[in-house]
Amino acid sequence: MSATHAPQARIGALWQQRMDTLRDYEVIRDGNVFATSFSNNFVFSSEYDGARQYLKDLLVQYDRCSFDTVFCGGREHANEGGTCYMLESREPMVCPPFDQDRYQAEILGDLTLVHGIGKATEKRLKIRGYRTLHDLMEHPKFRSNAQRAVECIFTGSSGKIMEFIGSRHTKSHTHVLGSAGLHEQGDYVFLDIETMGLFSRPIILFGIGFLEQGELVVRQYLLRDIAEEPAALLATMGHFSSDHPALVTFNGKAFDAPYISDRLAYYGMGALTGIPHFDVLHFSRRQWKDKFPSLRLSVLEKEILGVHRDDDVPGQMVPEFYETYLRSGNCGPLVPIVEHNRQDVVSLARLFFRLLGDAYGRC
Repeated sequence: MSATHAPQARIGALWQQRMDTLRDYEVIRDGNVFATSFSNNFVFSSEYDGARQYLKDLLVQYDRCSFDTVFCGGREHANEGGTCYMLESREPMVCPPFDQDRYQAEILGDLTLVHGIGKATEKRLKIRGYRTLHDLMEHPKFRSNAQRAVECIFTGSSGKIMEFIGSRHTKSHTHVLGSAGLHEQGDYVFLDIETMGLFSRPIILFGIGFLEQGELVVRQYLLRDIAEEPAALLATMGHFSSDHPALVTFNGKAFDAPYISDRLAYYGMGALTGIPHFDVLHFSRRQWKDKFPSLRLSVLEKEILGVHRDDDVPGQMVPEFYETYLRSGNCGPLVPIVEHNRQDVVSLARLFFRLLGDAYGRC
């Protein structure tokens, strides 16, 4: 597939018309917590005013600067879909050792994984000596279902194990998270995208993270214009070509994964399916829902990881910054978008390993 580059000015004008009528967020008064419960897509007025001023400052600061000057560490990436721009950075990443023996012991001791057994029945069975799924394989009533459970745990893929446990417990259960530990560290693909708004609009930046020699490598595929989306999509999908990839996102089951599948379908490229998907938002809700008023990534990274962002652009306002770049040809508005996405990928990976380590880290 070859990408056809449309004039930036024309694309910018078209998106400006759409964005004037289809803004995907609302601006609310600072501290108006009541209003936030009615919308997941909001920006506090101080954030909005600050971002608008920041945008003006960027246009002045980067006036007449070339793309390669602004992003001096990047390079053009070419594939069958055309070309896009690739940026790469590295971040030290501590990955806690996974205690696989502890994980399997906890699962084998969970008799409620067998159909027909609830907490009360489990208690009675354990009193009678059926303490593990292996023991239950000798039970006249539950042995066949116990056999299937044991086979899944010891011979199934992480995806099969996740699906099996999720059918008996919630999708955010600690045992579901623990199935991620069955992967090699090199299998994890951390994903975060920046888009022009809600579904059926282009993805303008794909952030991919993967582990390499004790570091998190972040590769970002940036669209210099909308016509580069097919190339960026193909580059992103290339990261899922390993033998046992595991996708890690934050709210990706509801947003990133279906959004990418929608864009792949738009270009006739297939879909992002069949890959074990660990959504950190779900596990964060289970771990911290009663501790913090908001479970946004920006809140969790501040409260849990101690990350404080400077000169950040609210995610909801990324389309406006990108549209300004398209319309003006000034690369300045892209700078905070790229940094915002890079930090999202880094914080996503750190939260994931924090949760996995808290659940099944080896002492």
